[in-house]
Amino acid sequence: MNLSSNESNLFGRNEEVAKLEITLLSLIFVVAVVGNISVLAAMCKTKKKLSRMHLFMKHLSLADLVVAFFQVLPQLCWDITFRFYGPDFLCRIVKHLQVLGMFASTYMMVMMTVDRYIAICHPLKTLQQPARRSYIMIGSTWLGSLVLSTPQYFIFSLSEIRNGSDVIDCWGHFIKPWGLRAYITWITVGIFLVPISVLIICYSFICHSIWRNIRCKTGNRECKNALTGNSSVSNVATMSRAKLRTVKMTFVIVLAHIVCWAPFFIVQMWSVWDNNFRWDDSENTAVTLSALLGSLNSCCNPWIYMIFSGHLLQDFTRCFPCHKKIHCNDKKEDSDSSL
Repeated sequence: MNLSSNESNLFGRNEEVAKLEITLLSLIFVVAVVGNISVLAAMCKTKKKLSRMHLFMKHLSLADLVVAFFQVLPQLCWDITFRFYGPDFLCRIVKHLQVLGMFASTYMMVMMTVDRYIAICHPLKTLQQPARRSYIMIGSTWLGSLVLSTPQYFIFSLSEIRNGSDVIDCWGHFIKPWGLRAYITWITVGIFLVPISVLIICYSFICHSIWRNIRCKTGNRECKNALTGNSSVSNVATMSRAKLRTVKMTFVIVLAHIVCWAPFFIVQMWSVWDNNFRWDDSENTAVTLSALLGSLNSCCNPWIYMIFSGHLLQDFTRCFPCHKKIHCNDKKEDSDSSL
């Protein structure tokens, strides 16, 4: 998905690149839908009480499904038809939902990380209506994503791609010469730079708390001082392996997000801030591949959940009537155990 959709190959396209994009988008769509529905089905079948972490995982899976159905699938159909064939209101809705999914998936991941920060660095606050706080965080993420993606309705419409061209498409219109640059910069800052900054800050504090925990285990005197001196760090001494596992899981999710989306936003910013960018075949290919890599992020998250929450895969098999029951000798620890 090219955010601007205004400069690349106005009246034609590279058919070889288009075929590659259609094939990969089809694969990405199927894997993302199957993976995220599998996670949701496993959570419905699990016999364990869903924790706060599972709640965030559930809504992140829902956000990734929004990306699959309202970003990847419309882009796939668009690549097949080349031009948008539909009414104006559908054009505006599609453009709105495409960005809505990006905001929701990104900020749900941020809220998940903030929840881990509170659990590790301020464990006493987890005892104060944690469920209510989680629902507020999740609700505000969906509402904020809805509001932040609303400008799409006013930017994109079914119109001529260039005055007098007689070629109609779902197209964005920007104030020249700075409108497109401002739009791409706003999307990059809102969906990538600000969330990454928050994630770096949270993980800095989390790593510091874990480091204090290691020092406590290696020095009894220092540990006693920590236990009596700082309540926000004292409970780190009793940090469970389950909490550390959830921190590792969220870190891998964040890392996958950065790896998948960084090339896309770099190319987008390059296209509007570099005056030498001319949208030739090689640069169009770079834009296409970076967009495909970004869409791949919605495929990664479900398998990360399965790896770090071992019981989810077993719970998913309960969705099938002919499943074989798996008996584990070792009791699996819940992924968000209380203190």
